[in-house]
Formats: sequence, C-alpha cells, structure tokens
Amino acid sequence: MQSPLIKKLIEAFTCLPGVGNKSAQRMAYFLLERNREGGEQLAEALVAAMNGVKHCSRCRDFTEDDLCGICNSQARDNSLLCIVESPADVFAIESTASFKGKYFVLMGHLSPLDGIGPEDLGLDQLKRLVDEEKPVEIILATNSTVEGEATAHFISEMLKKNEVVLSRIASGVPLGGELEYIDGGTLMHSLSGRQPYRR
Repeated sequence: MQSPLIKKLIEAFTCLPGVGNKSAQRMAYFLLERNREGGEQLAEALVAAMNGVKHCSRCRDFTEDDLCGICNSQARDNSLLCIVESPADVFAIESTASFKGKYFVLMGHLSPLDGIGPEDLGLDQLKRLVDEEKPVEIILATNSTVEGEATAHFISEMLKKNEVVLSRIASGVPLGGELEYIDGGTLMHSLSGRQPYRR
C-alpha cells in the first residue's frame, strides 16, 4: 500500500507539462531515495517563486518588482516593441542578444474554442501602451501556429489606425535544414515570406 504522502507527491509532479504518472513516480522516488536535500531546496524555491513572482505592470512578463528589468532599463530602445505569447519567448529572444527593444507578453493566444478572447490577452492594455509610448515598429512574434497567426492578424487589425510599422517574424527553413526533410506547410510559409537576396 502506497503512503498517502508519496501518492500526494507523485500527483503534484503530474501537474508539470509532459509528466505522466510513471515519470512523476520516478522523480518522487529519486528525491526520497537519493536527494532529500535537493527536494527541500526545490520545495523552498517553488514556494518562494509562487509567492514572490508577479506580472510586470507594463509588459506582463514575470518579475518580482512592479516593473521588470527590461522595462526599467534606460538602455533599451523604446521605439521597438516585440509582442510575444509567453515569458519563455522573451527568454528565448533575449538569449540571442540580438534584440534591444522592449516587449509585451500576451500570456497566450486567441483561442475561441478554449474561451480565450482579446480581454484575456491584455489587448486593451497593449492598445493603451502603443497609444502612449508610440513605438516606431511593432514586431509580431507570436508562434507560427493557426492560433498564433490569428492572434497576429487580430493585433494588426487593432493597431491599423496607429502610425506604426508592423512586422512579422520570419519563419520557415531552419539554418542548416535540408529541404527534403522540411514539411510542406513550413516550405510554403518560407516561400511566401521570401526576402530579396542581398549580394
């Protein structure tokens, strides 16, 4: 008979994406058998993060303060605004060290079937931000999924009256990719979004 505490621990791990019952069981037993100190550190870090991390009042990214480090930075370019779906997207772009503008995080994408509408993505807040800060260019960096494309289109329509350049992140064949292994949808997208060849 499994201990109620172990059962509760296993069930807690299954809340993570991609973690089924077997994986959760392995993690729980690993911590109990071999790394109780690591388990305690994990528990402390989780409690601290759940209680201390909130949303930036400007861009909605995760932060411990009212404004995140990027929004608070004087070194960032206020004329560039990149719209992404999640804080993980901000992290991915920042890891390239190639973007010096600011962000707005939607915390999802439009999905009528799941009941996610414009109000859930903070689009009214985005509109106010664009009206007040008047960026020169807005980069729509939502995912290249049906929902991501629909969200990008909705935002572009919403900002039609603003004097701002709207651009969409390029998508298609990855660097080092071979055409014969690329799926048809990706190839079609890369062909329709082709750019002039720089000589």
